[in-house]
Amino acid sequence: MRTVTVLILMALVCAPVLGTTEEPRGVYVGDMDRNADPCGNFYDYANGSWRAANPIPDSMTRWSRRWAAGETAKDQLKTILEEVSAGKDWKKGSVEQQISDYYGACMDQARIDARGAGPIKPLLADIDAMKGPADVQKIIARLHGRAIFVPFGLAANPDNHEPTQVIAHIYAAGLGLPDRDYYFKTEERFKEAREKYRVHVANMFRLAGSDEAAAQKAAETVFGFETKLAQVSLDNVALRDPKATDHKTSFADLQKLTPRLDWAGYFKTGRLPKADLNVQEPRFLQEVDRQVGETSLPEWRTYLKWHVLHEAAPALSAAFVDENQAFYGKYLGGAKEIKPRWKRCVESTDQILGEALGQKYVERHFPPAAKARMQDLVKNLLTAMKETIDGLQWMGPETKTKALDKLATFNPKIGYPDKWKDYSKVDIRREAHFANLVAGSKFLVRDDWERIGKPVDRGRWGMTPPTSNAYYNPLLNEIVFPAGILQPPAFDMNAADAVNYGSIGVVIGHEISHGFDDQGSQYDAQGRLKNWWTPEDLKNFQARTQCVVDQFEGYFIEPNIHHNGKLVLGESIGDLAGAKIAYRAYQISQRGRPPAPTIDRFTPEQQFFVAWGQFRGDAIRPETQRLMIQGDPHPTGKYRVIGPLSNLTAFHEAFSCKEGASMVRPAGTLCDVW
Repeated sequence: MRTVTVLILMALVCAPVLGTTEEPRGVYVGDMDRNADPCGNFYDYANGSWRAANPIPDSMTRWSRRWAAGETAKDQLKTILEEVSAGKDWKKGSVEQQISDYYGACMDQARIDARGAGPIKPLLADIDAMKGPADVQKIIARLHGRAIFVPFGLAANPDNHEPTQVIAHIYAAGLGLPDRDYYFKTEERFKEAREKYRVHVANMFRLAGSDEAAAQKAAETVFGFETKLAQVSLDNVALRDPKATDHKTSFADLQKLTPRLDWAGYFKTGRLPKADLNVQEPRFLQEVDRQVGETSLPEWRTYLKWHVLHEAAPALSAAFVDENQAFYGKYLGGAKEIKPRWKRCVESTDQILGEALGQKYVERHFPPAAKARMQDLVKNLLTAMKETIDGLQWMGPETKTKALDKLATFNPKIGYPDKWKDYSKVDIRREAHFANLVAGSKFLVRDDWERIGKPVDRGRWGMTPPTSNAYYNPLLNEIVFPAGILQPPAFDMNAADAVNYGSIGVVIGHEISHGFDDQGSQYDAQGRLKNWWTPEDLKNFQARTQCVVDQFEGYFIEPNIHHNGKLVLGESIGDLAGAKIAYRAYQISQRGRPPAPTIDRFTPEQQFFVAWGQFRGDAIRPETQRLMIQGDPHPTGKYRVIGPLSNLTAFHEAFSCKEGASMVRPAGTLCDVW
């Protein structure tokens, strides 16, 4: 569950479909709890009534109008897939053939159940047949080729110091618990998770054919091996510092760092150039090297077989799916039941063939007018950020010039890529779900690795078009908004400007500000990991960000469990700056125009802030909140509403909040970064 630090910073969001009305839509008045005090708890005020009337569905871990919209988008994808599947004689390799046969094979529950663990038995047998360390490394390379990245992983990414070029990045992986702290923290919830995890691993080995004693032994072996890896893994806060994972080295020095690992063989198998690369966590890789030399073959067999089971489980028979869901979905996440099969198959199709499915999605659900309006929003947000930087009193002219240079190079991407990914060579067959998953995974790994040693392709996207999300990539200095997020309630062609600026506008501002948060601020206008701050300005910036750290340290989800201010710093800067910049952008959009109307007795200013509260105000299960507090750089939904707005005087003025109110931070403690 540990993945490469790809330097894509996200703001989680969701979505449905554009409509057509004549009068502009205001905020969702019926969602609001009018008994709540906006100056006391804006989270409840903005959409408390919606949450009360719409409890979290049993298959979900979060819920709000925007999460409901995200699930509606999957209904739309289902319609597309079912319509395409009704067609006949699609040409082999065509978009229609691939997405319909992939989805159809995934939906064939009877065939999948009949095969049981059969699809992975040949690979498990090959792992059992390993004779020595050389075979261990061959199996690792083989697993990587099908996107099972254990105990380390390798991905293509721009060079931190020469971001026009793509190099290999080797990263730490291979843990089955959410992160390294789960193996060591002494609080009762972590102790319980460790015990439940061992039970889960044993259950999976039993399903694969092990007897009780062998399954129990396998669980202890897996946990012991992963604990050794966890001991030398960086924690989530350390991973937020790009300098901590910046260790560019030559191929020759990589071999010296880890002499037991056959990198020549690995790179030959992967068809990778023996060029300079980045080792994100050298100490971790040295531990892998040590384990190759010192850990017994039976232990390696058990560890590697476990991760094959772990990765394959969602695509195997119902018994594996249910066991996987019982631990990861229900115990860790809190979901009471698994999503229906059709929805999981829609998600899998998007994961493997996302730009093929995405072509069909944008044809129906993202008209040119939506893209044009988004472009106007982005333009005004960038103007607002420029005016903000120009007006900063705490930043000197030298740093200010470089900040503006960086802002001028921002590259917005909206909706979908200009060039679609070609999946025509991927062998997808209606009767072979697991083989389709393997073929698609191999294609995605190959598609990624073939970039290594080449110039950066700035036309590539890191998310599929139906994805209800957004991201900023500091190495490319780009902000990206897939069509999946550009739907109501995030973005609505029929909504008043104040509403769109208060929802998707804040998301745009959030992504822009990631270029200037605690991570993004370390990259210059060309995307290089390079300091562009004067010492005095950097000191001022860090003092301002410490205010945000301190604020979120005080936000508890339950007694004794509070947010980690350093972990959520980047996202919290993004929300704070995003709201402030978006509000300014809204004002820019109204220059030279007649005053915007009051709608449903809410002024445009009030509409703006209510829209943010309604967009961001998720209900989240307690189990998911605990997961987030431990490892997610995003705060929980409640505090993504309360946190930034309590710092904004514009919010206080819009709702006439007085000093001493809960939504007004005490004098002298207002956080103001950008």
